[in-house]
Amino acid sequence: MKPVTVYDIAREANVSVATVSRVINNTAPVKKSTRDRIMELITKHQFQPNALARSLFKKETGMIGVILPDITNPFFPEVLAGLDQEARSKGYTFFLCDTVSTNGDSAEQYVRESQYLSILMEKQVDGIVMIGGRINLAKLSKELAYEVVEASKRVPLLLINGNIPGEGLTRVYADEREGAELATQHLIDLGHRDIAFVGGYKHMSNTMQRIQGFVKTMEKNGLSTRKEWVRNGGFSVDSGKAFMNELLKLPELPTAIFCANDLVAIGVMKAAHKAGLSVPQDLSLIGFDDIPYASNSIPELTSISLKCYDVGRSAAELLHQMITKNKVNKSTKLRPELIVRESTAPPRNKK
Repeated sequence: MKPVTVYDIAREANVSVATVSRVINNTAPVKKSTRDRIMELITKHQFQPNALARSLFKKETGMIGVILPDITNPFFPEVLAGLDQEARSKGYTFFLCDTVSTNGDSAEQYVRESQYLSILMEKQVDGIVMIGGRINLAKLSKELAYEVVEASKRVPLLLINGNIPGEGLTRVYADEREGAELATQHLIDLGHRDIAFVGGYKHMSNTMQRIQGFVKTMEKNGLSTRKEWVRNGGFSVDSGKAFMNELLKLPELPTAIFCANDLVAIGVMKAAHKAGLSVPQDLSLIGFDDIPYASNSIPELTSISLKCYDVGRSAAELLHQMITKNKVNKSTKLRPELIVRESTAPPRNKK
């Protein structure tokens, strides 16, 4: 049997579709006799308005689009958990758009971002959230920036942890430079003077902010940053292993390593263990992001929490305010937190 539509209800009640809409959504007064007739037909046909019908009536779909670069990175599900919790409480669900490249090609990733921006606008989502990808580039091309800015003119759009400088887009972020300062100062306060930084990509703003925080804190404490102890080229466990193996080939090894994220730290820890080094007795490690793996590694990993869950919840709340045409701050900053666990300790000669 063909399902009954709102148009069928309107035709049988001899009223306009708009009148049926007003009864369903209770958005405007309708004469009691007309309302009763419509409700009788709704009950008779067991009519349930679908999402498309509601979007036609209310000019809303109840959908939020989320574009992110790699759902397998534990950082992003933590943000999504907070986003989903807050969004669902306000009646939204979301399209999840993972732009991960099959071969690690960033150009392919940005093409997918462009495709998803177009698809989400075609789907008439109520808002879009972007995490990672192009908005984390240290130098963003005009073409890639233009697409995001143009999308923001058509639909409420919010950035998480990234930015397009000079465009005034609404963003929620954790202060990554401050997080790096907390991490570096923690190691220095333990007595470390020989500290390395490994991980990330130099073309990404989040990496640069972490390096800047590291260098600034070293200088503030009268310490120099050794070029050979700064290694970049990845955010994965495998890249962490590679960085540690590169450091092991050097004449001198640092007593502590600040890793650009927790996955890198886990890779460094594995390579250090394989080389016969004990963490934290021989080598202190501190990560970044405080993903669930951090508290479950052996030893448990000291890390910088970027308040992923809180960032996600704040993003959903702000986007809702944008969707409902309320005024919001263009920039919302959450402060990071140092989470001290078992992977950091004073160097052997400082105990």
